[in-house]
Amino acid sequence: MSSVTYTIPNINCNHCVHTITSELSELPGVQSVKADAQSKQATVVYDAPADEAKIEALLKEINYPAVKG
Repeated sequence: MSSVTYTIPNINCNHCVHTITSELSELPGVQSVKADAQSKQATVVYDAPADEAKIEALLKEINYPAVKG
């Protein structure tokens, strides 16, 4: 199992948190997602077939581009 934390500047409210959490949770291999509007960060715990490239691509697709770290 792997974990990655992203800074997502567009997280502004609980709706953003819900959208990010629900969308990433649907990605095969994602075990958990914790997003926070106050810190503007999301931590994703995942296994294969999910990987950082797929996670980042999905975040970009739903208009929440992310920066690792």
